[in-house]
Amino acid sequence: MGLLDSLFGASKKAAYLKELYSNGALIVDVRTPEEFRTGHIKNSINIPLQSITQKATDLKKKNKPLIVVCLSGGRSSMAVTALKSAGIEAYNGGDWSGLESKLK
Repeated sequence: MGLLDSLFGASKKAAYLKELYSNGALIVDVRTPEEFRTGHIKNSINIPLQSITQKATDLKKKNKPLIVVCLSGGRSSMAVTALKSAGIEAYNGGDWSGLESKLK
């Protein structure tokens, strides 16, 4: 269970992420390019997990919160840890398809 889940519960976390997204947060999908091509959230950015630390500086320059997604939430959790270490406001959105349905 993530920090937002423990603080707010799953439904409040979804509402919070939706609000962040509505206010301009970027969605970063950390799956492989092949996985990304099979489906993704519209306007999301594909940065595979193994490249996330190298792209952190560019992401920080965007000066927006990031909602990170993957297939199940595991890789996005690792990416959020790396991004936060780089001083970036980042949240684990979990699985991309689940988040996509919550953002509608």
